[in-house]
Amino acid sequence: MAFSVQNLPWLKPTPEDFRARCAEFDKRPHESGVAIMSLANCRLDANKLARLTKSIEIARENGSNLAPMTEFRLGVIGNGTTCLYAPALPAAAARFGLNLEVVQADYDQVIQEATNPASTVNAARPDAVLLALDKRGLPFGDVEFGSFEQEQAAVEEAIDYLRTIRTGIAAASGAFVIYQTLAPFPDSAFGSMDRRVAGTNLSMSALFNRRLEDLARESGDYVLNVAGLAASVGLETWHDPVQWNHYKLPFSQKLVPLYVDHVSRLIAAIRGKSRKCLVLDLDNTLWSGVVGDDGLEGILVGQGDAIAEAHLDIQKMALDLHSRGIILAICSKNDDEIALQPFREHPDMLLREEHISVFQANWTDKATNIEAIAKVLNIGLDAIVFVDDNPFEREQVREALPALAVPELPEDPALIPRTVLSAGYFESVIFSQEDRARARQYRDNVKRAELQSKSRSIEDYLKSLDMVIRFAPFTAAQLPRITQLINKTNQFNLTTRRYTEKEVAELSRSPETYTLQARLRDRFGDNGIISVVIINQVGQTWDIETWLMSCRVLGRNVEDAVLHQLVRAAKEREVGEIIGHYDPTPKNSLVKDLFANFGFDLVEDEGGRTTWRLEVDGFTPRDNLPFEVEQAGTGDD
Repeated sequence: MAFSVQNLPWLKPTPEDFRARCAEFDKRPHESGVAIMSLANCRLDANKLARLTKSIEIARENGSNLAPMTEFRLGVIGNGTTCLYAPALPAAAARFGLNLEVVQADYDQVIQEATNPASTVNAARPDAVLLALDKRGLPFGDVEFGSFEQEQAAVEEAIDYLRTIRTGIAAASGAFVIYQTLAPFPDSAFGSMDRRVAGTNLSMSALFNRRLEDLARESGDYVLNVAGLAASVGLETWHDPVQWNHYKLPFSQKLVPLYVDHVSRLIAAIRGKSRKCLVLDLDNTLWSGVVGDDGLEGILVGQGDAIAEAHLDIQKMALDLHSRGIILAICSKNDDEIALQPFREHPDMLLREEHISVFQANWTDKATNIEAIAKVLNIGLDAIVFVDDNPFEREQVREALPALAVPELPEDPALIPRTVLSAGYFESVIFSQEDRARARQYRDNVKRAELQSKSRSIEDYLKSLDMVIRFAPFTAAQLPRITQLINKTNQFNLTTRRYTEKEVAELSRSPETYTLQARLRDRFGDNGIISVVIINQVGQTWDIETWLMSCRVLGRNVEDAVLHQLVRAAKEREVGEIIGHYDPTPKNSLVKDLFANFGFDLVEDEGGRTTWRLEVDGFTPRDNLPFEVEQAGTGDD
């Protein structure tokens, strides 16, 4: 069967007992979280997605938090019939670890829903609002063909309309917005000249989409690339005029599973749930053949042969992901030295040993080896994608490690890159210099772990790192990375409050807010920004609203250095006390006792949420922290 993205071929086939499983969930809703996520990762049509959503809603009504899924409330406002696809959204979102609640506006009530604080969507206080608008829902005026002035005026009118909607939503509910690019209609007025003639459907859509990206940057919101999604299946497939005329469905009903998958992966990326590590098998995945049997000369990879080139393309995909910061690791049943030989000696290999952060080649089962990889990298299993040509190995790993993403793969290796990349595991909402350096930073962490294993004590190890910690307030250049950390950090995160980049920028400019970013470098390299603090000042009291730290630097006393900096800054501002809060989540028990360990006094305990107080003058700093400290001014990055 030919590859078709609309079939979501990376997902497992739907089990024959699908409805029986859903019925079982309904009977035991408090035990359904992991099981629902597993079933959501099957190739479900719109009806089956809606049925699984019903199970999610029953579990929610019965008080289940569907752990380990993260709660998220989405408002949906559109000019089409949203009720034909909205019921599929929560089930699709479960694939990405989201417990999604959807609140729909009434049909074609866009301005009313956006600007009325008491509207259905705004009253629900959603985390985000999806503006599901196509060209028929935007106020484009008449444009004469060839008139660039009229085209620009029409597009600006549509952008101003969206700006009005955005202002209403922000004022009424505080939610951020997900805009949609326009998928041009397939009908052509000028044929091949459509792109060059102002006023054509293709030209106006292209200009609008460029301006929409500008609007999203201006407002601190996000864009769902519907134009790209429609192009991937074909505009004639996407646009069904019969279904629009009869049901006001803005795209073909058969594409509902694909559309809701893309909405869900974008929300997951916003919430920091994108995967960040690609674990690869070797034999018949990165090359054709078995290196242990066929030898270095017997494996196929390189130019001049269709199969060899297909495996080269898989390596190219991995190398491209590595270049944007995705960590690469190897998990193979093989002898270590034999498995390493192609990376070191084969002339046509694109991937080399220096690209791989962790190399696990032995005869232990792959699930155990992947757990070891996660431990070495200090990342969660839910951050990993495992690619293996062997269906037996894939299923065994899925059963043992349900948090992993394990895509189904086609038999033809030429289709593997498209399958993996189409799955949306590595969806991103920002790309920064920090992201580009991430893979190198994790390789450096492996070197640090090797050094630690050779040190006589943890104190000797930390001193040998020659660490320099640099403190600065939030800066405009670093806002994307700071926002990314806020939205994806779970373990060392005392309150797990999430913010958009626009909100972070506003906080950084507020005179009542103290912000701090910490950057760490050592003998192995620069770790980038590794800690973020946001504090509200009320009189002579500081209230820590956010304090988080990257898991990459756990165990290095960074939290001690950050608290020392906070106390020092508080004294400079004549602040008398610092208040801290701990809001428990399934993932942040690591910091449950942080304030107690630093000498804060417990002020309040409400069902696990604790509030703590520290007298600034009574704080005794710890001696001999293993850091050199640098202070940056407000103009420094």
